[in-house]
Amino acid sequence: MQTFFNTKSLLAGLALCAASTAHAQQAVPIFGLVELSGTGATSGSNFDNGIKLAVKEINAAGGILGRRINYQSMDTQSNPGVAKALAQKAIDQEAYVVMGPVFSGSIMVSMAETRRAEIPNFTGGEAASITQQGNPYIFRTSFTQSTAMPKIAGYIQGTVKAKSVDVIYVNNDFGKGGLDLIKKELEARGIKVPNTISTDPGQVDFSAAVLKAKQSGSDALFVYSNEEESARALRELRKQGYTKPVIGETVLTSQKVIELAGDAANGAVAHVGLTADAPQPLIKKFSDAFQAEYKAKSDHNGLKGYSGMYIVKAVTEKVGKFDPKAFAVAMKGMSLSVKDHPGILMDVSFDANGDLDRESFMTRVDNGKQVISAVLPPVNRK
Repeated sequence: MQTFFNTKSLLAGLALCAASTAHAQQAVPIFGLVELSGTGATSGSNFDNGIKLAVKEINAAGGILGRRINYQSMDTQSNPGVAKALAQKAIDQEAYVVMGPVFSGSIMVSMAETRRAEIPNFTGGEAASITQQGNPYIFRTSFTQSTAMPKIAGYIQGTVKAKSVDVIYVNNDFGKGGLDLIKKELEARGIKVPNTISTDPGQVDFSAAVLKAKQSGSDALFVYSNEEESARALRELRKQGYTKPVIGETVLTSQKVIELAGDAANGAVAHVGLTADAPQPLIKKFSDAFQAEYKAKSDHNGLKGYSGMYIVKAVTEKVGKFDPKAFAVAMKGMSLSVKDHPGILMDVSFDANGDLDRESFMTRVDNGKQVISAVLPPVNRK
């Protein structure tokens, strides 16, 4: 009798173990390479939280093709070398998709690893060069600089009516790429760029940079940097009494910059691809859920991570199986609508390079809040 019960217990244990193993095998491994510390902590943490919120919702609704998502985020420390090593770690753990990094300098390094492993990789990085490498596995969660800068230059020409614009930029891949493109677009419209003022990542003192812009005599200033640095620039501009238009792209009117700059952010104008303040019901629903989950308002990076995860779900379900190569092929020319996939937040399409196109917004900071001043159509709308 004792032998019978021992055998029965053993069989039950083996069955439980097998069930547990099968369950683990069913989980879809997705890894986030995200800036949770260092100069990119604001961007990376919001991106990561957006992904985690989407994963929570997707798993609660039955997962992807009946399989739950097993999401693991890893801190790149805002360091390209660390990002590269973590990409290899995700590959070793058989990642289905990699999300991030957000910083352009990091994704430029880490995406070489996911490309070799033929794993789809979504990034929040905006440097135009990211999708100009012929990498069939890289996809955007935001506009490329080459899409955004023509919209900004058009605004400067048509609304600001500036004849000359100075540029303060951060001296890294992101900043230099933005500088090259905004100069190109402004000069193509007959707008001069007398001064390009370089600043460093993590720079604290902006007095010299702002003084140069203040003394130049140009009609407006374009500020292109990371969140903390942008806030410092705005505070210094206010301190030195700069009164001309201050314009940016995405970051300048983001929630973190508004919080850090305080009253100095008022009057700043920026083009944004995604914003939690957009007047769309689905974005309002996301914003409320993010606030409830993290007790903080999401910036544009939170929307990038959230919508990016839902794009992964939508495309996988269109493919009908978990096949990284088939996923990458399907992404080329893919169009998705919120009618069929509400979690993507806005209708979106992808081109052959992995760049996306959708509506975007012009924003202005009034009384400490980001206000939508215009909704701009997709670039390729006919």
